[in-house]
Amino acid sequence: MQKLLNKKWLMTLLLGVAMAGCGDNGGGGGPAICEGSSCVSLGTAANYAIFANTGIATDANPSVITGHIGTGPGVTSTAITGFALTLPAGSAFSTSPQVSGNVYAFDYAVPTPAEVTTASTDMGTAYTAAAGKTSTAGCPGAGTMSGLTITAGVYTCAVNVSIPTDLTLDGSATDVWVFQITGTLGMAAAKNVILSGGALPQNIFWQVSGAVTIGANSHFEGIILGQTAITFGNQASIDGRLLAQTAVTLNETTVTQP
Repeated sequence: MQKLLNKKWLMTLLLGVAMAGCGDNGGGGGPAICEGSSCVSLGTAANYAIFANTGIATDANPSVITGHIGTGPGVTSTAITGFALTLPAGSAFSTSPQVSGNVYAFDYAVPTPAEVTTASTDMGTAYTAAAGKTSTAGCPGAGTMSGLTITAGVYTCAVNVSIPTDLTLDGSATDVWVFQITGTLGMAAAKNVILSGGALPQNIFWQVSGAVTIGANSHFEGIILGQTAITFGNQASIDGRLLAQTAVTLNETTVTQP
């Protein structure tokens, strides 16, 4: 009987260890993701704070990235600029003083080439899934989201969207927002997306067909699924993820993965 109990205890311990490592993103527990049928599944793209198919750049002023960053299939580490990368011989990832996580590129050792290829595919699938969500409302403010408080839902904006003043997203920790934007998304300088009522950044999806431009000293919330470029102005910040089908450009930017 004692041997049987010891065997059960060992199996339970091993199962607990395996589960603890499942989905870990190098951050001691893995990234927080949206859960439920209203969400947009990011697949393996959720493993990254920043993923860009063509390149990631930061200027001379250092950015602060919490989470992994990576570039898409066929794109080498030369497309990741301004980060002072350190790559040990034969390593699958490099590191940077600006990144609290790993840096991945197609020219690094296996399994990275296959993993970034899958992440790129998953990012595109997530973009398409977000665009295909059934709309529950029109575009808030007819595209000019000025001084609004927006509750959860799927909002369709067949226009360019601007955020000229602070914007509040109000809802619980299980509420989900999806913004389907067929034009561009722009946010003025020194403005904020504010979460209230328990709303979480991993439950907010900005699906944007055009360019995304966040002004200097502004703070943004949510996951940006950009079909083109994402650019953050000087000292702008985001709690969320930047997932671009082209490039991401930073300027002393703080990116904090949920």
